[in-house]
Amino acid sequence: MVLAGIAVFLILRLRGVLGTREGFEKPAVTRQETTPRRKHDFDVIEGGPDLDITDHVQADSAAAKALAAMKRVDPDFNVTEFLGGARGAYEMILMAFENSDLDSIVPFISHDVYEAFASVVDDRQRQGLTVTASFIGISDMTLAHAEFDEATKEGEVSVRFKSEMTSVVRNAEGEVVEGSTKEIKRLVDTWTFARKMDAGDPNWKLVATGE
Repeated sequence: MVLAGIAVFLILRLRGVLGTREGFEKPAVTRQETTPRRKHDFDVIEGGPDLDITDHVQADSAAAKALAAMKRVDPDFNVTEFLGGARGAYEMILMAFENSDLDSIVPFISHDVYEAFASVVDDRQRQGLTVTASFIGISDMTLAHAEFDEATKEGEVSVRFKSEMTSVVRNAEGEVVEGSTKEIKRLVDTWTFARKMDAGDPNWKLVATGE
């Protein structure tokens, strides 16, 4: 009875920190706005639509105009290649969080995201919990939104991921308190990546997470 009571307490505490939805139960991180976003009128591309953009968003959408503006600042920016990189970054960052290995992803996440992830990892360690996770794959990925700030030259692209994984949470005695290796979790996440388009560094950083 004592062990059962402890297990119930740990599950409730973990869910209180990470959330209760099925999937990557991490804290949502919202980008803090320091100045109001300004709207700009951009042509998608002179002379016709840019297929690298219109393959992923509608030609006349705000996202298409933002992506076109990013390309004008950084002609090497390619939306399709970015999405390929985002796919790999999603799995890498997700599994680093599950495995409590945040040091390996510091260059790829913002300070706010790191702090949110670290608070969960620290809480796990205090409770003696360990997570064993296995990534199955991404079933769907779409470009959800894009913004470009003309003043700062910063671009933001939000990507919606649908994926699957398994995870098992064990207490200090090695007893399973949540999850199963046979239970597939279906995840839905929207992650926002940001980069200064006129910077020499081509790497994007994860700046916000949510469902």
